Amino acid sequence: MSNALVPEFAVSDWRRSRSFYREILGFECVYERPEEGFCYLRLGEAELMIDQIGEGRSFDSGHLPDAYPFGRGLNVQIRVHSVGRMLDALARAGYPLFLPVEEKWYRADCMELGNRQFIVADPDGYLLRFFEDLGERPVAAPG
Repeated sequence: MSNALVPEFAVSDWRRSRSFYREILGFECVYERPEEGFCYLRLGEAELMIDQIGEGRSFDSGHLPDAYPFGRGLNVQIRVHSVGRMLDALARAGYPLFLPVEEKWYRADCMELGNRQFIVADPDGYLLRFFEDLGERPVAAPG
């Protein structure tokens, strides 16, 4: 629990979500509070929390998701050493990708940063963009 920013996803079934994150994606459960439907997860340096809606403390007043997909307008980028193992695990589980694997270069000032990436929706529809770093290169000259 060392990251300055750790998202917490309100989930409809924390056991199903925990299983998806652990058994398919390879996250480890750092700790959990089953009586609250809560689990703190880690994958490499990435950390996130899942919390069962309606158990423990839930934020309401219109802030809870009420229809699939949850987390509209948000995708969470997670750096991994290699996306290959995850892609294999998702395929074995018959779990569809939201965005197929791609190699994408993003301009950052005078450099381009490369990602091999894909997006998958978790059981509640939160979008997870896993990427491996392809390095950087100078921005190509126009024309």
